[in-house]
Amino acid sequence: MPLVTTGELVARAAAAHSAVPSFNIITLEHIEAVIAGAEAAQAAVVLQVSENAVKFRYGRLLPLARAAVAAAERATIPVALHLDHVQSDDLLRQAADAGFSSVMYDAARLPYERNLAATRAAADWAHAQGLWIEAELGQVGGKAGQPALDAHAPGARTDPDQARAFVADSGVDALAVAIGSTHAMTTRTATLDHTLLKRLSAALDVPLVLHGSSGVPDHELVAAVAGGISKVNIGTALNIAMTGAIRDFLAAHPEAVDSRKYLGVGREAMVRTVTGIIRTLT
Repeated sequence: MPLVTTGELVARAAAAHSAVPSFNIITLEHIEAVIAGAEAAQAAVVLQVSENAVKFRYGRLLPLARAAVAAAERATIPVALHLDHVQSDDLLRQAADAGFSSVMYDAARLPYERNLAATRAAADWAHAQGLWIEAELGQVGGKAGQPALDAHAPGARTDPDQARAFVADSGVDALAVAIGSTHAMTTRTATLDHTLLKRLSAALDVPLVLHGSSGVPDHELVAAVAGGISKVNIGTALNIAMTGAIRDFLAAHPEAVDSRKYLGVGREAMVRTVTGIIRTLT
């Protein structure tokens, strides 16, 4: 099946008051697991490549992106490709030629006026290339290299009035909002501010995105989608599943040396995680 666009999937989800599951990929096993899990759930999905994943791959975007495109084109469900948490303008400008239909430009670490100026420039460039663009206001926190800021600290949450002005002045197509989740959580204990989400949904006319969703319990995810979230980002949950399965396999088989054995177990654990999350969301 040909690649579809992230914007198309998110618009469709927003109209249906549902959310697009969007999974961060690091390895070929991640790519295969996300697509297999989405096929099992018979749902569209977004494959996301973060700037940190690109750094892990020796700073090269194309090898992982081309693998994702090749796998997506052989999928039986709609798949889109999204470049996530981009801070580098050089990386941003590689997106259009690498198969991506969308980018998340991340200047949320900057003071408001600098965030706005950088995001406006990124949005102008992205739209000229036909790319859908997401940004962040507030600080979800938990990303490597990001200042330590608790999800409940003053200034961490997204302000609805500021968000309305930011979206209007930046021209972005979607906004990631800080409502209590945190990136890289390994426990599902996050509590979301649903009252704030309701205010944000009423204030904005663009789709809202939830980052750090691996740490959000199922009932909170369901409530977030009902409250206006149209794109849900998941990354750490896959790594927890993969690492746990591999750890257990190697403990039971200390003689194992064939990487296909333990990578296969890790991949299947991610498939189950993907399918479970998608079924929760849909």
